[in-house]
Amino acid sequence: MLVITRKKGESILIGDDIEISVSKIEDGSVKLAIKAPKEMTILRKELFEEVENENKEAMNINKEILKKLKMKNE
Repeated sequence: MLVITRKKGESILIGDDIEISVSKIEDGSVKLAIKAPKEMTILRKELFEEVENENKEAMNINKEILKKLKMKNE
């Protein structure tokens, strides 16, 4: 993991087409601006993990339903 220090208005570049800039620092919070191609998906990590967990739970529920249906048909 790369850890760097940036001040308001400073940026980092990732590859040729992604720029992350510090746009505001206030009350212990940092606001970032991200310039990236529109076809690139950008998600907050906690949101991504929440959706991933919900998908896993849905898969488990579907497996249980299929097991019950299979048992009824036997």
